[in-house]
Amino acid sequence: MASANDRPTAVVTGASSGIGASTARALGAAGFHVVLGARRVEKCEEIAKEIDGTAIALDVTDADSVAAFTGAVPEVKLLVNNAGGAKGLAPVAEADEDDWRWMWETNVMGTLRLTKALLPKLDASGDGHIITVTSIAALEPYDNGAGYTGAKHAQAMLHRTLRGELLGRPIRVTEILPGMVETDFSLVRFKGDEERAAKVYQGITPLTPDDVAETIAFAATRPSHVNLDQIVLKPRAQASGSRAHRTN
Repeated sequence: MASANDRPTAVVTGASSGIGASTARALGAAGFHVVLGARRVEKCEEIAKEIDGTAIALDVTDADSVAAFTGAVPEVKLLVNNAGGAKGLAPVAEADEDDWRWMWETNVMGTLRLTKALLPKLDASGDGHIITVTSIAALEPYDNGAGYTGAKHAQAMLHRTLRGELLGRPIRVTEILPGMVETDFSLVRFKGDEERAAKVYQGITPLTPDDVAETIAFAATRPSHVNLDQIVLKPRAQASGSRAHRTN
């Protein structure tokens, strides 16, 4: 891995676009040497050049890929578990098991694999921090969303359990729970249907990836004794996963 000189190392998963890419830039500006991981490693390489970071291929659903990625990172102070996503928007009666498996592997098992592999290095840093990007879907159900809300609840329970398990060790634990953010999230959920994805944000001003990234960077740069346990952020016009005000 490229030398990080005196900068603390931050690992960001799902860093090729959206919240992950913005987070990598925000943490780079905050003084971190950022290691960007994603399947689209060429996108990560472009961002890494901008911020003097390091790009390494990573598929969080593949244990061998995770082992190769984490083995290439000698030291870590901050881990941002950002990789995740949704597939489909169907009632339980019409659930696609393959979509559910993908959501579980990406959101839950991916977070588990990265966290488990990097915990010793975070501990060894003497001032580690795990930030996991879940969702307001980790707080409540909504119709047709059981696959995603179920995975996000499970991911959140994994993360929140760490808060107690790591007491007494030099590792902070922060959960970021965004509401509606305009990224390629909906495009992935609707399997490339651009028209359907665009309707998600119609008549509302959603959060941007930079909005979430600024919040992550803020949490990461608090004094070591300050642990921001949970941060929920939503557009002003959104009250919950199923309730928002739209102008048209």
